[in-house]
Amino acid sequence: MAQQGIQMDQKKLYCSICLDLLKDPVTIPCGHSYCMDCIGSHWDEENQRYIYSCPQCRQMFRLRPDLKKSTVLADLVEEVKKTRLESSPDDLCYAGPGDVSCDFCTGRKLKAVKSCLQCLVSYCDQHLQPHYHVAALKNHKLVDPSKKLQENICSAHNEVMKIFCRTDQQCICYLCSLDKHRGHDTVSAAAERNDKQRVVGLNQEKIQQRIQDREKDVRMLQQEVKVINQSADKAGANSEETFKDLICLIEKRNSDVKQQIRSKQTDEVRKVRDLEEKLKQELVELRRRSSELEQLSQTEDHIRFLHNYPQISNLCDSKESLSIRTDPKVNFEVVETAVSKVKEKLQDVLSVEWILKLQENLQVEPKTRAEFLQYSRHLTLDPNTTNPQLLLSEGNKKATVTRQIQSYVHHPDRFMEKQQVLSRESLTGRCYWEVDQITIIASVAVTYKDISRTGRESVFGYNDRSWALEDSLNYTFIHNSIKTPISGPPSSRIGVYLDHSAGILSFYRVSDTMTLIHRVQTTFTQPLYAGFRILGFDHCVELCELK
Repeated sequence: MAQQGIQMDQKKLYCSICLDLLKDPVTIPCGHSYCMDCIGSHWDEENQRYIYSCPQCRQMFRLRPDLKKSTVLADLVEEVKKTRLESSPDDLCYAGPGDVSCDFCTGRKLKAVKSCLQCLVSYCDQHLQPHYHVAALKNHKLVDPSKKLQENICSAHNEVMKIFCRTDQQCICYLCSLDKHRGHDTVSAAAERNDKQRVVGLNQEKIQQRIQDREKDVRMLQQEVKVINQSADKAGANSEETFKDLICLIEKRNSDVKQQIRSKQTDEVRKVRDLEEKLKQELVELRRRSSELEQLSQTEDHIRFLHNYPQISNLCDSKESLSIRTDPKVNFEVVETAVSKVKEKLQDVLSVEWILKLQENLQVEPKTRAEFLQYSRHLTLDPNTTNPQLLLSEGNKKATVTRQIQSYVHHPDRFMEKQQVLSRESLTGRCYWEVDQITIIASVAVTYKDISRTGRESVFGYNDRSWALEDSLNYTFIHNSIKTPISGPPSSRIGVYLDHSAGILSFYRVSDTMTLIHRVQTTFTQPLYAGFRILGFDHCVELCELK
């Protein structure tokens, strides 16, 4: 168990400079531990710039700390070394495919734990021990096992390359510095590594900042998707309920019409049945009279014929005829006509034009300032992007061109060449903001965050990452270096409306009425940021507080 405990703590016993077990371990004021020689060499190099810092946490020390050996750490290191030496063969790890094998092992080779940049050999735990105890080997540079040690050998002189030629940007050996690279700007490989390590650190910070920005943008987009889905679900549910009500109303009216038709049908059939019954009764009476007349006509007794004739002759007198309907369709055609007209009206209401009009309503752009203010966004200017010749004030809502260069801290997002600044807040969905211009020349723009910070490509409108309205006596819209002149008088206040998902960007003159300056229909693939460019000392732009 004790052995396992030591193995669990071994990572803490490695020097982060030489990447090996601590040799004469020392602990500096910030709490990190190093080999005494490693940290001493590191500070010897920094001493040229009068800086002393921790290679891990970068904490700075005004005076060079005294180094005293840590006996506790030294004892732990010795325990680890002793444990390694006492390990049984079963505990050893043999090299497999893809592993770096020990160059000193014979027979079945063990897995290498370190490679020596001076010896250009890889060692297992057992064969590495001389590097910890032999004085001549203690200063050798040990690194994680590598199969590419030969890359550290100069092909021309078969010497280890320990020098970096800054002139030719390549690693060389000592003999190269005296031959082909004589007179070149050369430094030790370690010194060049330290310089480039700082650049790597800055790039890591920049990438981490971009990761945070992109994560923030992703969260905002996810929130926008959530809002869109909730709004769409609500509209869909309400529309479905409305159509259900409409369907219920149609079904009810259908039932009412059917009931009226059946009621009218019953009345008309009853009238016809009554008339039919009367006609049948009349037929019976007529047949009876016909029979009596037939009998009278066939009698041979003249006296009887004449005696009965007056009574029977009255049978021939016809009664008033019943009126017979000649059009049995009654007025059901009127119902059919009325229903057909309702159908035509519904078809007109639910036509394709109605669908298109509905789509237009979904993309409708505000008309009045009150409607625009429904989408107003609170924006502030981002100090990390502000050009050093711009001074922020009014709670980072105003930017003024100054003659004095501002001492802003270095930041990768800062515009160093152009007098420009971005908003801190990203823009998605529907947004509206207003800008007051107190300047002769200025640009009001929207841009992606990854616009260049240097060169002509960093100017708003002169790339495919930004869209700018430039005010220089007359307005000009610029995108991807293509300029579109715009007629009309300038305005001291500009309103900007953005519908990110619909790809709509509009600029307005703000007064009692909103006057469109220019409108763009495109596709935005990333969150946008408001951007401003100002020229002329003491000139400024200010984001308006909208209520």
